[in-house]
Amino acid sequence: MAATARRGPVPGGEKRIMCVGLVCLDIISVVEAYPAEDSDIRCVSQRWQRGGNASNSCTVLALLGVPCAFMGSLATGHAADFIVADFRRRGVDVTHVAWQPRGDVPCACCVVSVASGTRTIVLYDTNLPDVTAHDFEQVDLSRYKWIHWEARNATEQAVMMQRVEQYNRARPPEDRVRISVELEKPREEHLLLMGLGDVVFISKDLAQHFGYRSAPEALQGLRSRVQPGATLICAWAEKGADAIGPGGELVHSDAFPPETLVDTLGAGDTFNAAVIFSLSAGKSLQDAITFGCRIAGRKCGIQGFDGIV
Repeated sequence: MAATARRGPVPGGEKRIMCVGLVCLDIISVVEAYPAEDSDIRCVSQRWQRGGNASNSCTVLALLGVPCAFMGSLATGHAADFIVADFRRRGVDVTHVAWQPRGDVPCACCVVSVASGTRTIVLYDTNLPDVTAHDFEQVDLSRYKWIHWEARNATEQAVMMQRVEQYNRARPPEDRVRISVELEKPREEHLLLMGLGDVVFISKDLAQHFGYRSAPEALQGLRSRVQPGATLICAWAEKGADAIGPGGELVHSDAFPPETLVDTLGAGDTFNAAVIFSLSAGKSLQDAITFGCRIAGRKCGIQGFDGIV
């Protein structure tokens, strides 16, 4: 499937997809094998890359040809200049970036092992305020068909989602904004968001935190936490992904591993974006998670994101 990032205004006023969450600077060192503690090695290559879950999902959506926007926090400086330039290079709208008067742009030092394809991340993300419900009030919801949240400051994000729900109640189905949310970290305060999304992504880490040993088991066990009619999705690395749709049907997709595992950094964000892309285009849940697994598999076979489509 060939796709290119859109530039400039959206043709014909086509509605966009927005991702709300983290953007950070990833400093990625590719090494032959993960280093031992207190060792001194040379890397194969090193690069700066725009990272963060919501930010990465925007990259994938743009590569799939979807008009999209990012909403998250930044603070002025060289890192923010690099990040904004990269968003614009991809054709991602940054109108709703919340520029903070204090704090540092989050930075992740990532070590990618050629031998195993694994990625090890050390993130500095401590003092930059997240976007608030007040920031979100500036968003013109009529311009969007889907808004995706990466669970972070859950209390504020719940208010944002409730604003979308209120907007939707006054609109016919074709004009409503669909809500999705990703719960990756096993944090109790994030769980309230499960009951607010039309589509809810839960991570393998979250499922295992609750004692579940497989995606189907997690979906059955956590289904009662989502609102009636919602879709619950869980990707499980090399086991593929499973989902429960609005009618209670359980669907599964196998994984599509590359011939050589190269770089798994952002694979989950790629899966989420590809699923959102498919569902927003009217595809079935089965087709959507299969497409998500296929595109995530391609991502794992390359460095970065260029080449996934």
